[in-house]
Amino acid sequence: MFAYPTVRISFLFLALAVAGVLVADIAITTANPWQDLGQFFLGVATPNFFSTEGLMTALLRTVAFAFVGVTLGSICGFLLALVYRSLPVRVFCAFIRAIHELFWALIFLQFFGFHPLTGVLAIAIPYAGIFAKVYSEILDEADPEPARLLPPGTSSLAAFLYARIPDCWVQMRTYTAYRLECGLRSSAILGFVGLPTLGFYLESSFSQGLYSDAGAMLILFYLLIATMPLWVRPKLLPFYILAAPFFLGEGLPIVWGNVERFFTEDIIPSPIRSGEGLAAFTHWFGDVMVTEALPGIWNTVVLTQIALVATGILALLAFPLISNHFGGPVRRTSGHVFLVIARSTPEYILAYILLQLWGPSMLPAVVALALHNGGIIGHLIGRQTNSLKLRPDAPKGFSRYSWELVPRVYRSFLAFLFYRWEIIMRETAILGILGIYTLGFYVDSAIQNIQFDRAMILILITALLNIGIDALGRLIRRKLALQTMPSC
Repeated sequence: MFAYPTVRISFLFLALAVAGVLVADIAITTANPWQDLGQFFLGVATPNFFSTEGLMTALLRTVAFAFVGVTLGSICGFLLALVYRSLPVRVFCAFIRAIHELFWALIFLQFFGFHPLTGVLAIAIPYAGIFAKVYSEILDEADPEPARLLPPGTSSLAAFLYARIPDCWVQMRTYTAYRLECGLRSSAILGFVGLPTLGFYLESSFSQGLYSDAGAMLILFYLLIATMPLWVRPKLLPFYILAAPFFLGEGLPIVWGNVERFFTEDIIPSPIRSGEGLAAFTHWFGDVMVTEALPGIWNTVVLTQIALVATGILALLAFPLISNHFGGPVRRTSGHVFLVIARSTPEYILAYILLQLWGPSMLPAVVALALHNGGIIGHLIGRQTNSLKLRPDAPKGFSRYSWELVPRVYRSFLAFLFYRWEIIMRETAILGILGIYTLGFYVDSAIQNIQFDRAMILILITALLNIGIDALGRLIRRKLALQTMPSC
């Protein structure tokens, strides 16, 4: 069994996760966690849709931020995709997409304040890097034959528009629609830093123990995601895109002097800003690394590895829920509902809820990351098994699962898992804002203490760590010859 590279790499990551559990802070610290959890589920079962003023406005603004941010991100990403073969462009795109939307929001809040531009740019910038990478891959895989059939003398622009784009259009449209769903999740969690989206009201309801109000918000969000095929129609998209900017709200006016001061003073390391010299800067940088960066990196990596393996285990357990090779229609429908809820709930919101119920530790983060990402991978693998044909005498039950289906989808499963690795790392870092000691905790603390120079150093380290994990994931997929697929 260990002769197979996929098996060896699986056990290696499992061993790393077990080692991580031994050193991680995994605990439930609240006095009555199950009672609190029961109250939360009771609130979901008895939602109060009429108690929170401005709820529908927040839902509308969540949609507006998503549409404007994703539209700007897709346009910029498409333009970057045209020159993506350039090394500086690839490095730039890798950097901007390695920084989470909430980190971008925290940066822009310092000089734009609670202005709609903060939320729009927080979504558009990282999404531009993601779109550039995915659009470039789609364009590179286009069939070259139509271009060869064009008349001699056809311009490069005409060849691109009439030969390559039509071949790629369906894939690009499908991925953009999928990214809009991701944009809705990103828009919702921007409320946790004060922007007027759904997360703002969700945090307020939880802090007051109003679980029925919070349940209503979650149900509305699930309905918004689930009904996207009904209201996101191609003919209506131009109307949505043109109307969305008018529903962002006004916010406070931008003080452009704050923008200038942020770039010319605030983010300049304090020893350089005060002219203390190289020795003082070296001491300052060493202090940042020892007291904040290294502990943050350690906790981020440990939590990421535990969550990655937990995601894989949950995905392998979940895909039979929607597979045609197991159970009947009722079971598959229930499985679909569970996986839709799991993958539609942003990790940040789920981690926030579990932190309120179980107390501060890595456990809520692990569960949140595993449920969301496991739901995504379980859904994809379950759909893949539906296309597999089994022989008439194929075994039933657990033998069918372990000997027939898992071996046939395992390589695809690993490809999806290693593709999500960098995404799990990004989410792990940002969960520090909730009080878990990952890199996001130290970034948020530095910003709260008005130490923007330290915050920018830590954000840069976070981006480099994400880029490194992404590169390692691509290397492993290439070594194992795993086929990958873009994912949110």
